[in-house]
Amino acid sequence: MKSPMIVFAMAILFGFLYAGCRSSLNDQTVLLKVSSDPTISFAIWFKVGSQNDPSGKEGLAQLTAAMLTEASTQQNSYDQILEQLYPMAASYSASVDKEMTVISGRIHRDNLDRYFDLFTQAIISPAFKPEDFERIKSNTINYLEKTLRYANDEALGKEVLYQAIFKQTPYGHPEAGLIESVKSITLDDIKNFYKKYFARDNLVIGIGGGFDNELVHRLKQALNKLPKGAPVPVEKPSPLPIDGRQVILVEKDTRSSAISIGFPIDVLRGEDDFYALWLANSWFGEHRNSSSHLYQVIREARGMNYGDYSYIECFPNGWARQFPAPNVGRRQQIFEIWIRPVQTEAAHFALRAAIRELQKLVDNGMTQQDFELTRKFLKKYYLHYAPTTSLRLGYQLDDKFYGVQDHLKKFPEMLDRLTLEQVNAAIKRHLQYQNLKIVIVTNNAIALKQALIADAPSPMKYVTPKPAEVLQEDREIERYPLNIKPENVTIIPVAELFLR
Repeated sequence: MKSPMIVFAMAILFGFLYAGCRSSLNDQTVLLKVSSDPTISFAIWFKVGSQNDPSGKEGLAQLTAAMLTEASTQQNSYDQILEQLYPMAASYSASVDKEMTVISGRIHRDNLDRYFDLFTQAIISPAFKPEDFERIKSNTINYLEKTLRYANDEALGKEVLYQAIFKQTPYGHPEAGLIESVKSITLDDIKNFYKKYFARDNLVIGIGGGFDNELVHRLKQALNKLPKGAPVPVEKPSPLPIDGRQVILVEKDTRSSAISIGFPIDVLRGEDDFYALWLANSWFGEHRNSSSHLYQVIREARGMNYGDYSYIECFPNGWARQFPAPNVGRRQQIFEIWIRPVQTEAAHFALRAAIRELQKLVDNGMTQQDFELTRKFLKKYYLHYAPTTSLRLGYQLDDKFYGVQDHLKKFPEMLDRLTLEQVNAAIKRHLQYQNLKIVIVTNNAIALKQALIADAPSPMKYVTPKPAEVLQEDREIERYPLNIKPENVTIIPVAELFLR
């Protein structure tokens, strides 16, 4: 029989350990209760991303996440997992960005117990089978070698732009990795990366919908089986200053030219200037919005392409989605202009038109009328950003990343507080048009380079009549000085991209 002193000491010890564990998990939990929602959303954020890829192993974070959500567990083969998910109309997946990896899933509560086991087993007991590894690795190499290079010029241009801006920083490679690096990744690399970064001290638990407290307890218990450990944080990337207008022409066999323009900005979600810039950007180039200014100038008035947009936060897969995605939190953002493909002979003119409009925004700011109209529009439009429980849960994880108290609630409040003077001051502080990275995917690289460095006129030719005021403005645009130095234009054959 234990003495009273020993029992008392053990009680204190267990109490301390339990309290420590409970405190840690509570700090790492985001709960979004929606009692009327018959589904339950899970989002487990691991504080790891492509910025953690070791040199020479770029793509390791994304491959590791795929080995959790697109592969076998110790309990089931991948085929067996899919067979069990199918009748539940359910799935789970991983998203990997520079700094965030989120494993998410959603299930009707009637199927919760069966789904819960599959979902948690994927995270805590992956099998790491060689056949799964070879399949996923092969798919990744095919994506880099074929899909990204040859199937989507828009994705290609945007990826090259990010590589150019963040060269020699942890943001400086695609999340999917580099071709030779992915080829060098071994199954042992995956296992070691998993042990280091998919740890219980390196995650935030998100649950949304019609769940009860017992589910929270079950999920915490399950994830407590992950090993301890919190990796050393990666330093915030410091992109090199851009001197002048620096152009990369990606030479490839294509019938049109995609254009991406950008530069780093020092403003993040939650800061006052973020909301001022968001409003200005919405007027200038709100994604997939036909009333935005760039869209009106390039597509609506001239019919040059499908769309023309701008961003102050990373907006991945813009060709496939209308609203910004959560869980791409980054400590360093860029201002980006995306000119969707134009006819090759119109690329020079389109580039001039976009930079000229950016200059007008920076030099002149917004008008009171545009400011009021955009604010009124955004106060309703922002409701589309997160209409579902799972998207709202994603935004609440982002709140943890940025240290914001409910961004979606703060958004309309900040719009009400903004003044035109604050917006125009934020434009002056954060936007500019002299020092830009420019990427153009084109089949006409040599001729376009010569035209750019000569600042040659780039008159537009239309197949349909245009109003006199448009033609009059065209004469100004076609001679708008770009002042691009010869040494600032680089031609890269597409086959040389995404190598090490």
